[in-house]
Amino acid sequence: MQIKLDELSDMQTYFAMTQTIMPRPIAWVLSENADGSLNLAPYSYFNAVCTDPPLVVVSINVQDDGSEKDTLRNIRERPQFVIHIASDHQLDVLNQSSATLPPGESEVLASNLSTTSVEGYHMPRLSDCKIALMCERHQTQPIGNKGQTLLFGEVKEIFIDDDSVKMSDKGRLKVFAEKVDPLARLGAGEYASFGEILTATRPSS
Repeated sequence: MQIKLDELSDMQTYFAMTQTIMPRPIAWVLSENADGSLNLAPYSYFNAVCTDPPLVVVSINVQDDGSEKDTLRNIRERPQFVIHIASDHQLDVLNQSSATLPPGESEVLASNLSTTSVEGYHMPRLSDCKIALMCERHQTQPIGNKGQTLLFGEVKEIFIDDDSVKMSDKGRLKVFAEKVDPLARLGAGEYASFGEILTATRPSS
């Protein structure tokens, strides 16, 4: 099958993109509402894009009614936010946090999630996540024809669960992916859990 995207509707294009570019990491984004409560939402148009400065990007679409999503509005107004890497046992609560709640209503409270303060940082992190990236808004950039926005976040600090990481004798970080058991996004309502680790040594020439 060969698909010409310029012949598809926006929704058909979305399905084609999300079901072929897989698996995708999920940014489980914690931001602060205007009243100080916490907003939580997953995004799978997400990845690392730069080392100096350390930047990640999250692509955020508009609501069905064309309005700006709470995550983006919050981060425009309050630049600190936290990106979590969810584990596969958190699928149900992550999926639940994608529901549209009234503005200012906290998905953290609705799902009875606990948070842990981060020393030297205004925002807390989700207590049950094994990886959390403490970020500050670097810039936002409108993209496309339908109001989508690229949110670039500068990673200021990374939390990694102690049981999931070690430093080698050479001082190199090693994260045990099998202990994090990260959740990945496929298409439609499908997700992927962590499978067999494949190792390949990069050629020297």
